[in-house]
Order: sequence, then structure tokens, then C-alpha cells
Amino acid sequence: MQLLKDNLKIDFMGKRKLALVLSLVLIVVSIAAITMRGLNLGIDFTGGTLVEVGYEGSVELEPVRQALFSSGFDDAIVQHFGTSKDVLIRLPVADQDEDKAQLSNNVLDALASTGAPEMRRVEFVGPQVGDELRDKGGLAMLYALVGILVYVWLRFEIRFSAGSIAALVHDVILVVGFFALTQVEFDLTVLAALLAVIGYSLNDTIVVFDRIRENFRRLRKATSKEVINTSINQTLSRTLMTSLTTLLVLFALFIFGGEVIHAFSIALIVGVIVGTYSSIYVASSSLLALNVSKEDLMQPEVETANEDGSQV
Repeated sequence: MQLLKDNLKIDFMGKRKLALVLSLVLIVVSIAAITMRGLNLGIDFTGGTLVEVGYEGSVELEPVRQALFSSGFDDAIVQHFGTSKDVLIRLPVADQDEDKAQLSNNVLDALASTGAPEMRRVEFVGPQVGDELRDKGGLAMLYALVGILVYVWLRFEIRFSAGSIAALVHDVILVVGFFALTQVEFDLTVLAALLAVIGYSLNDTIVVFDRIRENFRRLRKATSKEVINTSINQTLSRTLMTSLTTLLVLFALFIFGGEVIHAFSIALIVGVIVGTYSSIYVASSSLLALNVSKEDLMQPEVETANEDGSQV
């Protein structure tokens, strides 16, 4: 690993203009998708009812969907919950004019042709609660970004914090844009994944920034471009190993975790890939764009007084 780190001399910053064009295209596409198609919001945000039923044996989802559709639950979302014996049914507000007790009975009646399902739980989320969750979720991301701005500013320098925020905003827009393009359901688990992506991407960026600051002080004769390239090459093995091992876990969750956490794992997979890219080509490139140099990071000399009162 040490040999690999010492031998790498990839000119990352030489490709920064091409990366800038790629990022701008992806951001424009993402914003256009969010504006024109919107997000496929789950009932956590729109309001609705969760109905969980259990079967004695494994059950296919398609007959369950057909049974609900035939009974008037046209917009019901059906997925396995934990095992192939448990089914989670999501009903939007439009499907629930009756109270929860009557609704659960109607669902059981509709599923009578699929076997002998047992009602496990019924949970209702009102539209007002959904709006509140959406607003507070957005504020949570905003507060996280402000806190990160202050933290990086205090730890490094104001232009470093601008670079880190640019990378994080880039990551969030691309992940949300992916969900708008694919119309994968956007629920609270995806919002939690977005916050996790912010933390993951920031950690990756801080590692690179730490090495850049160290090399600015150590490589006195190198240009800013050379210092940033050297720093990225030195941290590349760590970045790739962290990303690959994280992706292995996330793909395992996506494949074996069931439909309930599919959206969560997809958001993290996209976020890890985008976050790894942005720590190199957005956060680090922004330092060059903002003209960060070794003079900005040199520690000021501290004057001390001799016994005779003269300054040193």
C-alpha cells in the first residue's frame, strides 16, 4: 500500500475542467428532473396508512397487488417486510375515507383470496404530519451544512469551508436528482441516507484537506496545483479502500436486505460514489479556483521578548 501511494502521480487537477463540465451537466439534469418530474414522495411526507399483514407461508407480491387493485385500492404500494411471509402495504390518503379499524378490515377482506393473512399493525400518518416531517427534514440538512461550514472554517480556512460546502451541495443535488429521474420512492429512510452521505463525503474531504494543508507547509517550492495533486495521490489508496468496502456492505444490503431498505441502500450507494468523486474534483478543485496558497496556511511567527526587553 505504501509503495502504491508513493508511486502514484496521477494529474487529477489537469482534468479538473473536464470534471467541472461533467458536474455542471449532472447538476443541470438533476435540477431539471427535480423541477419537471418531482420526487415520488412516500407516505412519510404525503400522509397515508401503513398496514402490515403476515401469512403462514411465503407469498408472492403480484397476487396481493391484484387483490388490492380489484377491491379499489388502486394506488396501494406492496412490498415484503423482513421475510417473504410478511407484507407491508402503503395506502395513500386518497384510499382512506374510513377509520383505521374499518380500513384494516377492508384490506383483510380484499386479501382473503391470497390466503389467510393476519393483521400485524396499522399506522396512520396525517398529511399535516407529513408536511412537518418534510419541512423539518429539509431544515436538518440546512443546519448540518451550516454546522459543517463553521467547523471547516475554524479547523482550516474560510476557503476550505467554501470548498467542502460546494462538494456537499453537489452530492445532495445529484442524489436527489437520481431519485427524481428514477422515481424511486423518497421517504424518511432516504432522507436519513442523505444525512449519512453528507457525513461520509465530509469525512473523505477532511482527510484530503488535512493532507493538502500538511503538504502546503512541507512542499515549500511546489505550486498549489502540484501540492493538491500530490495530496490526492497520497490519500487515494485510503479513499478507494474506504469507498470499496463501504460499497460492498451497501450492495449486500441492497441485494439481501429486502424491499423495505432498497431506497435507503440505493441512496447510500449513489452518495458514496458521488461523494468520493466530489472530494477530489469538487472540494479540491475549488481550492485552486479560490487561489488557496501556502501563504494562507503558514503559521504566523510569534514574537518573544529577551531578558533585555528586545523582541525576537
